[in-house]
Amino acid sequence: MSLSQKTIRLEKTNFERSLSKIQQDVLRMGTLVEQSFRMSHQCLFQRDIDAAKKIIYLEKRIDQYYRQIELDCATLMTLQAPVAQDLRFVSALMQLVRDLERIGDYAQDLTEMAVKLVKYPSHSCLSEVAMMSEQAQLMLATSLVALADLDAETGLSIKQLDDLVDDAYESLYEKLAYQKDVPGIVEPILILGLIIRHLERMADHATNIGQRVAYIVTGERK
Repeated sequence: MSLSQKTIRLEKTNFERSLSKIQQDVLRMGTLVEQSFRMSHQCLFQRDIDAAKKIIYLEKRIDQYYRQIELDCATLMTLQAPVAQDLRFVSALMQLVRDLERIGDYAQDLTEMAVKLVKYPSHSCLSEVAMMSEQAQLMLATSLVALADLDAETGLSIKQLDDLVDDAYESLYEKLAYQKDVPGIVEPILILGLIIRHLERMADHATNIGQRVAYIVTGERK
């Protein structure tokens, strides 16, 4: 093997090692986002307001991962000039962490809504909203499994779960928007409307993650 061939092989090995580290960091970030989502669920449906304090700490760590991963991806693309397939992986990861960061932001927003909602009696549709939240959490977990395994089929399957969340959103919106003879003030209804919209957007971002994984594997955009 010539010196130039050894150099190329060493550069490829270094690139693969760097790329693997970024993928692992994305998965670590994803785990934090899962925790944040789960705690927002506790705030909303178990009225565990103490969880809101923990989410603030988690959000800071999520943002740190987000900034570091973006920097690492940019450095890798600039300094190591990846081939087409590797470039696809890096660029998809850069987009994917934005989806994760947005889910984390929405989770923090949900806890703030939970603090406002806790002073009111539970609404009759709250159990349906909880099911919608659980479905969106399942979508996020599935998307991270797809990323860990680089499984395109699992990634694409999330769209079917998203259809269920969309249906739940439409049904709940109809109930909240057209509710008649509302006793007292309407703030809790407005808050619930914002909550289901946030959950619907979180599910969309989980779907995006699954589709980005499929793009990494297949090179085809769905």
